[in-house]
Amino acid sequence: MAMQHHQRPRRNRASHLIRELVAETVVDRRKLIMPHFVVEGTHQREQINSMPGISRVSVDNLLKDMESDHRSGIDKILLFGIPEKKDEMGSGAYDRNGVVQKALREIKKNLPGILVITDVCLCEYTSHGHCGMVEGGNILNDPTLELLARTALSHAESGSDMVAPSDMMDGRVRAIRQALDAGGFDDLPILSYSAKYASAFYGPFREAAGSAPQFGDRSSYQMDSRNTIEAEREILLDIQEGADIVMVKPALSYLDIIYRIRRIVNVPLCAYNVSGEYSMVKAMARLGYCDEERMTKEIITSIFRAGADMIISYHTRDIFRNGWF
Repeated sequence: MAMQHHQRPRRNRASHLIRELVAETVVDRRKLIMPHFVVEGTHQREQINSMPGISRVSVDNLLKDMESDHRSGIDKILLFGIPEKKDEMGSGAYDRNGVVQKALREIKKNLPGILVITDVCLCEYTSHGHCGMVEGGNILNDPTLELLARTALSHAESGSDMVAPSDMMDGRVRAIRQALDAGGFDDLPILSYSAKYASAFYGPFREAAGSAPQFGDRSSYQMDSRNTIEAEREILLDIQEGADIVMVKPALSYLDIIYRIRRIVNVPLCAYNVSGEYSMVKAMARLGYCDEERMTKEIITSIFRAGADMIISYHTRDIFRNGWF
């Protein structure tokens, strides 16, 4: 005899069509951003061993990849540059003929319909691998701000649609905003890596960008994973300084931070589904331990469900090409 249940939540899960009808979180692929790594030279393509499917490429191959991705629907990218030479001052970051600046000009000439966000940091360009100037083993905050501002301005002058400072120096959003405004780019948005944690999940990226610190670590400027109130402070400070979009990075171990920030800010919120999170899925799929499509969809959905408005993810290409959403 059937029990008399007035409420049966399973009724709304009875079929695929009903589940689609009542789904609370619906992923919009238009909110996904694909990262790229560009290097000097021509005809360069080097697979990143720890990130299957992701390569370091020269500008000519970058254009080919972006064109192919665009045909599948990808029209938003995040661009990282890897210079041929590095120095103590990270001068390649703000060189008008730097690798990102040259790539920007070619992208805008050949693929004007793609939104290009450029990472603004020094770690890929410094010989010591830190995100700021170094003196006596200390990472200097204020002297770094001028170089970050010069980098952002050089990106704007070369065609960047949005700059994304990832260094975690205090005051860098204000310094960049002032430099952009003074340079006539008052309409150019800033996507700030506002709550960027000192995370073990960045390992594959550091192989990709060749940006591992030559001494110490980044704990004196990136956030402590044990802190949540501090994330609110960092986010609100960046908004006060002029950030148009704020970010939580990484995503998976910080879904609670995304959820918390979504409830206190009135600007768009980005989450970075970082290299280690991507590589874990790829490794499990390769070993036959997971269904890659199901796991990727579950991860991306969870980040949106937590409150992100947009996601930077290395899964973006697979999602678009395979029609996973």
